[in-house]
Amino acid sequence: MGGFFGVASKDDCILDLYYGTDYHSHLGTKRGGLVVSNAEGMARGIHNIENAQFRSKFDEDLPKFNGNTGIGVISDTDSQPLLINSHLGQYAIVTVAKINNMNALIDQAFRDRRAHFSEMSGGAVSPTELVAMLVNQGDTFKDGIRHAQETIQGSCSFLILTGEGIYAVRDLYGRMPVIIGRKSGAYCTTFETCAFSNLNYEFAYELGPGEAVFMTAEGMQKVLPAKDRLRICSFLWIYYGYPASSYEGINVENTRYHCGAALARRDEASVDMVAGIPDSGSAHALGYAHESNLPFGRPFVKYTPTWPRSFMPHDQSVRDLVARMKLIPIQELIEKKRLLFCEDSIVRGTQLKDTIMRLFNCGAKEVHMRPACPPLIYGCKFLNFSQSRSELDLAGRRAIAEMEGGAETVPQEYSNPDSDRYQEMVERIRKRLDLTSLKYQRLPDMVDAIGLPKERLCTYCWDGVE
Repeated sequence: MGGFFGVASKDDCILDLYYGTDYHSHLGTKRGGLVVSNAEGMARGIHNIENAQFRSKFDEDLPKFNGNTGIGVISDTDSQPLLINSHLGQYAIVTVAKINNMNALIDQAFRDRRAHFSEMSGGAVSPTELVAMLVNQGDTFKDGIRHAQETIQGSCSFLILTGEGIYAVRDLYGRMPVIIGRKSGAYCTTFETCAFSNLNYEFAYELGPGEAVFMTAEGMQKVLPAKDRLRICSFLWIYYGYPASSYEGINVENTRYHCGAALARRDEASVDMVAGIPDSGSAHALGYAHESNLPFGRPFVKYTPTWPRSFMPHDQSVRDLVARMKLIPIQELIEKKRLLFCEDSIVRGTQLKDTIMRLFNCGAKEVHMRPACPPLIYGCKFLNFSQSRSELDLAGRRAIAEMEGGAETVPQEYSNPDSDRYQEMVERIRKRLDLTSLKYQRLPDMVDAIGLPKERLCTYCWDGVE
């Protein structure tokens, strides 16, 4: 997936840009990039961060960067930022996008404008270059940004760095957040508000869906107004958002406590300990333990210094290796115990199955699982948060295919936790994972825990509602 950070400051901005971009490293592990604008033009650096942390790759680059405005990106799609020369002038651009009509847009560009694109590895076209091409079709940045938003199907948030300041643009339905922070002499824009506190920024403004602003060290001005229809991704709060961040004014960690408490209120499991699959499952488990008055423990600890988030690597075998190596069991807390684990979600289930087997091999008497969201049965059409190549990779969708003889359509009953089909789907997943019991969060309870109306949340991956 990815994330971005931008700074406009009266003083040199490079340290804020460097650390602010780094606070998005949990969102991607492929490429990291920075670009700074100064009197001499634009200085840029891009590094592969698949096997190293972002900061370690840019430490030696910092002396060559200086300037008052800059943008940075953690990308899981292409090498960014791009430097563009066009009739709009020189600018740099970073994107976080999933462009579903990308091939059609490329074909159209070839037919209508005799366009050309730089070739990425494998012959693909850079999504960021495509967005720049769409922006360049406007007579002004404002017109170009509007054209890109109206043309792209899927989602696309982006930053444009010019010699005068930064355009910050949120995708048309607000699938991901874009937030403005301020401090004396500087403004910043970010996905993750966890970047604010240690860099001494405070919340100033959150862009609405489709909104665009122009930001300088003196402040910001609106370029395009917000749209009415917000569909922010619910999974931000459930899984991949950072605990210290808030979106739409709602904190991630606090939401996870509420999710765990909601699970506990509908449960009657008799267990010795409540635990979480580290890290994101731990907050859900704390909420569950507090609500149920059961002891919380850590029978697994996570080794974080060198292992990334296990959903990030593109190769399944690498994902499985990361998932196994980063979790270290504590046998004294597992042996002869009835354990209930909270997990943020069950996506494929391959890593979780290995984790459950390890618990039983360490002497666990029972292993119960309580995911903080409903079964995932539709592949996300709007964000690149999962590397699954097929919906059948999803544990829920695979169970449905078995029950329905491989049918591509999904009867609505599978989204209803009171239906027989739903119960059989969950039972198939439970058996495949060798769990003592499995009980998912209900969608209304999850929505209540987040605290936004359902119609302002994207819940497509659970109920197919766009």
